Amino acid sequence: MAKPGIPKGTRDFSPEEVSKRQYIIDIIKDNFERFGFQPIETPSFENSDTLMGKYGDEGDRLIFKILNSGDFLEKISAEELMVENARSLTPKISEKALRYDLTVPFARYVVQHQNEIDFPFKRYQIQPVWRADRPQKGRFREFYQCDADVVGSTSLWQEIELVQLYDAVFSRLGLEGVTIKINNRKILSGIADVIGAKDKLIDFTVALDKLDKIGEDGVKKEMLEKGISPEALEQIQPLFQFSGTIKEKLVKLSQLLSGSDEGMKGVEELRFICDRIEVLGLDKSVLDLDVTLARGLNYYTGAIFEVGPPSGVSMGSIGGGGRYDDLTGIFGLKNMSGVGISFGLDRIYLVIEALGLFPSTVAATSKALFLNFGDGEALYAMKAITALRKAGIKAELYPDQVKVGRQFQYADKRKIPFAVIAGETEMAGSRYALKNLATGEQQLLGFDELLDVLSS
Repeated sequence: MAKPGIPKGTRDFSPEEVSKRQYIIDIIKDNFERFGFQPIETPSFENSDTLMGKYGDEGDRLIFKILNSGDFLEKISAEELMVENARSLTPKISEKALRYDLTVPFARYVVQHQNEIDFPFKRYQIQPVWRADRPQKGRFREFYQCDADVVGSTSLWQEIELVQLYDAVFSRLGLEGVTIKINNRKILSGIADVIGAKDKLIDFTVALDKLDKIGEDGVKKEMLEKGISPEALEQIQPLFQFSGTIKEKLVKLSQLLSGSDEGMKGVEELRFICDRIEVLGLDKSVLDLDVTLARGLNYYTGAIFEVGPPSGVSMGSIGGGGRYDDLTGIFGLKNMSGVGISFGLDRIYLVIEALGLFPSTVAATSKALFLNFGDGEALYAMKAITALRKAGIKAELYPDQVKVGRQFQYADKRKIPFAVIAGETEMAGSRYALKNLATGEQQLLGFDELLDVLSS
């Protein structure tokens, strides 16, 4: 029999890893709710036509398709099979797909439940998504997204609150120097307009979005291959060395985009957001204007965000998002503007692990292990364990009556800090011998005293 394994790009998680992941999720969830967001959940898979065509050609290729149940080739003719055209066959053999992100399913949810929702609607969602991407460090085929979105409001104060939300979460996690990059798709549209490449806006933004992966030369090469002229590339050359404060960058953009109404509107939106963030201040994060930030998803129309890890940590973005003016329009509900951000749980985990920032108390281990000396002693121990659990203390009984040394080894491997000895002697005096496994100190206690020590 072949050795069992798991699909490439997926992972198993140990108890310690799950506890650390839950620690991050709890902090994100707590801040979502502090900012007024409400939870929803959507199915792990959607109808294919809900997802396809919403992420651009590159995104569509990364969507996991689900074969129809039963004989999925039943409706395919021999002639169609002979053509061997996967793109034309796929809709006939696969009507459902695993969700690629949480935003498009959310748009579908809003349209489907619009009569039950009070707008503006602030929702958060923490669920797994799937992408047929090439696995690498910090990039998986199955991973969790933690999203917060607001729909039904065009107010830029929502963008300001989302920047604050990023800062609040990363500050609670102990991450200092996180960079929240901001740009605006209207600025990118304006640049494409100014250089005469408005008809190639998608190609322009998709290539520009790869700057951190393939570098300036790689981006220029891809743009040339997509039909953007060398003269146009010459005009955008300043973007690759765009430096200065946010205010200085906005002045440069105003000069570059003076001939584009849409571009200037993007500049004014950024100025509104950045000026107010400067007044309100951020705790441990830094806001920066990055004019090369494009975010490859086609549905963004206004402000776009991407969050970089603290300096010194080699990792891709740990969050991102933006404004989408008419995402629900693709499902028939027009004029429903929204804006949202996402936290990359898996990458955040790797960053915190690399920096050694997980608290030592995160591990979900028991506080005390009661040793097993036989059925009578085990019953005595279980009475105490039951009472401790009702008091909110994690405690357990070693299930088998084996050598005491083996039971102590088990507690040590599980990193359980205390062992409780409840043998015949202790039972006779209605006592418990509590041993601190780190110091070796042992004390004889009544139940109330035991409860006090384990509670402290």
